[in-house]
Amino acid sequence: MRVCFTSSSGGHFEQLLMLKSLFAEYDSFIVTEKTKYNQNFSEVPIYFTKQVNRRNVTYFIAFFYNVLFSFYIFGVKRPDIVVSTGVLSTIPLCLIAKLFRKKVIYIESFAKINSPTLTGRVMYKFADIFYVQWPEMLKVYPKAKYIGGIY
Repeated sequence: MRVCFTSSSGGHFEQLLMLKSLFAEYDSFIVTEKTKYNQNFSEVPIYFTKQVNRRNVTYFIAFFYNVLFSFYIFGVKRPDIVVSTGVLSTIPLCLIAKLFRKKVIYIESFAKINSPTLTGRVMYKFADIFYVQWPEMLKVYPKAKYIGGIY
């Protein structure tokens, strides 16, 4: 089984690394935004999207690039499951996985205790399994599964 682990940079990538024990269990790879922090990561293959900031003027260009790049990655790597810790740069890959009837697992940010993220609101509608890390978040996402913190 091939698993794609995807996240944006920073804290979301840190949360993704908390799942490191799963990397060896499956034929795994990572898709994330390129930063100095993660460019030397070598435990599994890693592919880089453009950083996306919805407040930036070039948002649509970067997002469109990520859509095309996600189709490319999906076609080449053909994951069976996509696991995402968010945020915006991961949406195209997750939705493409759904388009091809693959499983999507979304883990809402540990930083969100009682309000949703924008990406979480989108992914709640599409994810096959939606996890939250705080019991309070079950009020926001009633069909989610509480798993506790992944830290």
